[in-house]
Amino acid sequence: MKQPVISFEFFPPKTEEGIAKLRAARQQLAQLNPKFFSVTFGAGGSTRDRTMETVLEIHHEGFEAAPHISCISSSREEVCQLLDAYRTQGIRHLVALRGDIPSGTVGVGDFRHANELVAFIRQETGEWFEIEVAAYPEFHPEARSPGRDLEYFKLKVEAGANAAITQYFYNVDAYFNFMDQCGALGITIPVVPGIMPIYNYTQLSRFSDVCGAEIPRWLKIRLQDYADDLPSLRSLGTDVVTDLCEQLLAGGAPGLHFYTLNQAGIISTIMQRLGLPLTASNS
Repeated sequence: MKQPVISFEFFPPKTEEGIAKLRAARQQLAQLNPKFFSVTFGAGGSTRDRTMETVLEIHHEGFEAAPHISCISSSREEVCQLLDAYRTQGIRHLVALRGDIPSGTVGVGDFRHANELVAFIRQETGEWFEIEVAAYPEFHPEARSPGRDLEYFKLKVEAGANAAITQYFYNVDAYFNFMDQCGALGITIPVVPGIMPIYNYTQLSRFSDVCGAEIPRWLKIRLQDYADDLPSLRSLGTDVVTDLCEQLLAGGAPGLHFYTLNQAGIISTIMQRLGLPLTASNS
């Protein structure tokens, strides 16, 4: 059986305290031998410098780092500068996204969709970068229809994406139905499920409203009931997410990508329960 590919996502911290917290979380998660750590890129490139600083620190520690790169509000020249900077530093892995449109923004830059960004990266850098893109088993919140959403995903694959990471979800059928639809379209790249640990209900509900991820009714009610009892809420959440991961891996998912929120404890518990003989590669 092929070993599952494990990866972890961070956001660039704003403060010295946040930097120290992320370093501690990264040291703990590094013991799980992930394939890579990815680092997010704020709306409109608002965290550009902090993203690069975090990526280079991870890279210099000897781990594979995959910066997010967003095309919204970016010019071709700005993207070229980023690509050149990462190539100079030996970074060979990217997560290419359309990105969120910052509030009050009128123009969107030289790119409108992620497939255009992927095609541009391939045009400028050939096969230097391994490129991850986003996938939406429960459909992008701005999608006009499920069919159009799948068409956009296929365009990203055809533009040169190597693999995809999904938006998080808690309904395992959403992932497997999505994979069936991808297969029908001839899409064969690995699509790794994105996994969101449950830390608190308010935060999860806010994230889900923005990104279109569904919290199943039964889970929502249970989490609401535990709203003021964080230990019970997190215990339930850990059980739910562990079960989700088990079902995904048993069903053939190629790996798991954890949205860490720069925390390690719950994820370490989930990984221990899964009992995976992890390796630092996907071979």
